[in-house]
Amino acid sequence: MQANFGYKDGSGEFFITIDTDKCNGCGDCVTACRVQILELADNEFDPLSISRIAVVKPANRQAIKYDCGPCKPPSQAPLLPCVAACKPGAIVHSW
Repeated sequence: MQANFGYKDGSGEFFITIDTDKCNGCGDCVTACRVQILELADNEFDPLSISRIAVVKPANRQAIKYDCGPCKPPSQAPLLPCVAACKPGAIVHSW
């Protein structure tokens, strides 16, 4: 399942999408996130699962554009730290 955390406004769409089927709960993205907006939580998207997954903290979901801004590379640059740290490829940013 694709879990979208973020928002859309007049200036664009700002989402972090985490594929809950790919996320293995390793926490590498949480450690790599310079602004600490990611955390591990119970997998609320699969009530039968006992595993934990990465999610965007509720307090940061409406400020992703600003919180993630310092990490956003210029075009053709390396991936964002959280995306690069995710070995299963479960994290994608919309911008």
